[in-house]
Amino acid sequence: MLGLRVAWRQWMRRDWLTLATVAAVLTLMTGCVVGPDYVRPTVITPDAYKEVDGWKVAQPKDDVIRGAWWEIFGDPQLNVLAAQVSISNQNLVVAEATYRQARALVQEARASYFPTVTVGIAYTRFRNSATVGRSSASTSSAGGSSGGGASSGARSDFQLGLDFSWELDLWGRIRRTVESNQASAQASAGDLESALLSFQAELAQDYFQLRTVDAQKQLLDATVAAFEKSLELTKNRYASGVASQADVVQAETQLKTTQAQAIDVGVQRAQLEHAIALLIGKPASTFSLPTAPLTAMPPPIPIGVPSELLERRPDIAAAERRVAAANAEIGVAVAAFFPTLTLSASSGFESSSLSQWLTAPSHFWSVGPGISQTVFDGGLRRAQTDFARAGYDASVGTYRQTVLTAFQAVEDNLAALRILEQEEQVQDEAVKDAQKSVTLTTNQYKAGTVSYLNVITAQTIALTNETTTVQIRGRRMSAAVLLVQALGGGWNAADLPSTQAVTERDQPADSRP
Repeated sequence: MLGLRVAWRQWMRRDWLTLATVAAVLTLMTGCVVGPDYVRPTVITPDAYKEVDGWKVAQPKDDVIRGAWWEIFGDPQLNVLAAQVSISNQNLVVAEATYRQARALVQEARASYFPTVTVGIAYTRFRNSATVGRSSASTSSAGGSSGGGASSGARSDFQLGLDFSWELDLWGRIRRTVESNQASAQASAGDLESALLSFQAELAQDYFQLRTVDAQKQLLDATVAAFEKSLELTKNRYASGVASQADVVQAETQLKTTQAQAIDVGVQRAQLEHAIALLIGKPASTFSLPTAPLTAMPPPIPIGVPSELLERRPDIAAAERRVAAANAEIGVAVAAFFPTLTLSASSGFESSSLSQWLTAPSHFWSVGPGISQTVFDGGLRRAQTDFARAGYDASVGTYRQTVLTAFQAVEDNLAALRILEQEEQVQDEAVKDAQKSVTLTTNQYKAGTVSYLNVITAQTIALTNETTTVQIRGRRMSAAVLLVQALGGGWNAADLPSTQAVTERDQPADSRP
């Protein structure tokens, strides 16, 4: 063992020192990074929203939605449900796992910064062929024993070796790969936030639609009660001989039709309830919501200026990060045109005798750099570079289209809220007039001046207008939810993980919520 330690010290001082010196000198040459440096693409942002009439433009950092955006609706039941989306939704589990995969790819790329060191131990028992070399040995031997006999004996080979290999990043290929993977991981984080916002908004829409259905059911039940009284009135008038049997049949038909409508809304309510259960990760058979007709009105929503939208939507942030990743991929492709320098070394012990295996005479080593350059590939590298540049152009187009789509979504829902508010005001007046018409027509029927068909017509018009009012209110709530989603919810670009955050090793699975 003393010989082993002496040999190891000598090798470390001489061979590894030489290799380290070469590596240090060449590392100084690795400041070169080929490929274009990233510059965020420009996009056209309007000075103000076209449909913002009537809205107070929020000042920067003032009156901005933050965190649990659904709380602005002031519905405790919605608050409870929305909080469960981020915990139990299985689609979010998939998105979160995809993000962790993207972070792992950053670690994989960074591993190329460091050398690869392998240690191996092996034992081989072998015997050479007795006939190989026998003729030449017999010719050279003057009547002595043949050398083939010695070579035909069984031998052992003990090996203990250490191999070192390090590719120097002279042209920035590894650095560009890490840069690309970091940007891709940040984009994946944006995708995760986009998915979360989408599912939360879908839940809020389904919730308010369910409450709208509850309001419709309440309206239909009240109408059924009113029609039952009308039927009773018609039957009494028929019994008194002042009304025809046709009036009774018409009243019964109207009553049954409305009862069927009241039953039919149960289908939509059940489906909305099941959709909510799916969004919060619960079996539909174990989830139910009590009936509660919609009474809420859309809350005031801070809009801000269009330029803020670029920092408030996770999908825009994700698209921008994909542009950065595609830009780095160009550098990876360009680096392939330059030589590759690899430092390699090996050392160990080899002997045919176990007793002499780990001794100084059995020590072997080798060290030296290697450089390689592709001189002909049939245009492969040029094609890969063209592919990377086209991918960058495509990502820029996607980014700009995402921004345009975001502006459109804000304008759409601003217009919807403004127009639906005006429509509801007019519709309320129509409901009041329809109810007044029902009262007047019913009194005329009681006086015998009009037929019951006039009463049915007035009642149908009133029910239609009241149903339309309920639906408009539900549409206003959905438009408010969609506007909040279009504005990015409570998210901000500052919430996007930094390059350092996506580079760090992920936490154990049991530490995540």
